[in-house]
Amino acid sequence: MKLSCDVNVKHLTRVEGHGNIQIKIQDGRVKQANWEVVETPRFFEAMLVGKHWENAPYICGRICGICSIGHTLASIRAVENAFNIIPSTQTAKLRLLLKHMETLQSHILHLYFLAAPDFLGTGSVLPLAKSNPEEVQRALRLKLLANDACDIIGGRRLHPTRTVVGGFTMLPEKKQLDQIRRRLNACVPDLLAAAELFKTFTIPDFSRETEFVSLKADENYPFIGGSLISTDGVIKKEADYRQMTNEYCKKGFTSKLSKLSRKSFAVGALARLNNNFAFLHPTAQNISTELGLTPVNHNPYMCNVAQLVECVHIVFDSLSLIEDLLNSPWQEERQPVKAIKGKGVGAVEVPRGILYHYYEFDGKGKIVAADCVIPTSQNHANIHHDIQALAKQYAESGTKDQNIELLAEMLVRAYDPCISCSVH
Repeated sequence: MKLSCDVNVKHLTRVEGHGNIQIKIQDGRVKQANWEVVETPRFFEAMLVGKHWENAPYICGRICGICSIGHTLASIRAVENAFNIIPSTQTAKLRLLLKHMETLQSHILHLYFLAAPDFLGTGSVLPLAKSNPEEVQRALRLKLLANDACDIIGGRRLHPTRTVVGGFTMLPEKKQLDQIRRRLNACVPDLLAAAELFKTFTIPDFSRETEFVSLKADENYPFIGGSLISTDGVIKKEADYRQMTNEYCKKGFTSKLSKLSRKSFAVGALARLNNNFAFLHPTAQNISTELGLTPVNHNPYMCNVAQLVECVHIVFDSLSLIEDLLNSPWQEERQPVKAIKGKGVGAVEVPRGILYHYYEFDGKGKIVAADCVIPTSQNHANIHHDIQALAKQYAESGTKDQNIELLAEMLVRAYDPCISCSVH
């Protein structure tokens, strides 16, 4: 007897925001397979019009409660590019360190609290706290470390106040950076233990060839600014982000969608790794290889592994950044800012993928046009096509040994979507 099933998930749990999964299979044929985004639209771009340049980073930091630092840094970069401001080496290192800490806390949150319950069969982190208390304590230590570092560098755990256009309003004390360094060194065993845990997970056997888009590495694994690249060989300048995103609207989505060389593409940790694997810290490369993740990998479930690999890279790169900062005298905290008429783009790799902010200013420093392209909006079309391919593979397998509803939920969760941020 051929397979038949009817999956209707409203709304998917353990993701940020509201999204639905609908799959209908009759007699081994896929009748319906959809990923739907039904979140109420938000209009941050319209809010920015008429605002002074100095207010943009504070407003945009409120777009997301998880990636508030990433939005703030993208906003700052867009303003600085519009006003021809080049941040000092010290500012650039402190910003990257702050960005690293946000990525670390976000990845750990997703891996342990949102994704791991699926692999360990607990349904949520609450039973996991009883069945695997050491794992949960490990996650809490890592997340607390990252949150404390964001507080010390950015002035707050989220919605940073110290990082501004031109530099910082206040610098962390070097003894505080040294404390972060000591805690980072102490957390390495926790990350290695996390890698051992992930080796016990059974990653679903699924692959759909797609295109991956990220920042392009020049000397280091990229997180802030630079050229854009795809695994299909497309390379664009940061200012040409619209040629990379090609946003469009579709019925059933309150978010815009994106495409490039194919009908969809993916951004995020797996995209960054696929494009920039050679620039990872050697320890991160080794762990990635041990976990079966080498470029170019087209299994979306491996996004989870890619996030873990990035956590390892981030810790070692942060140690290097702190070493440089501790061995250098503090410079002036902030450059003077002169507003001019111009346009600027800021591209930043936030945990879920590449984020773009674009502003156009009049001669008085007020915003006359704004555009924000969110990572999850770039992923929506790819998630949708993955769901369709997964349903087709399941229908053709002729077996009910696997739970298609759980597989579909795990697939979406692997992208770590931030749906509320995507609906512009």
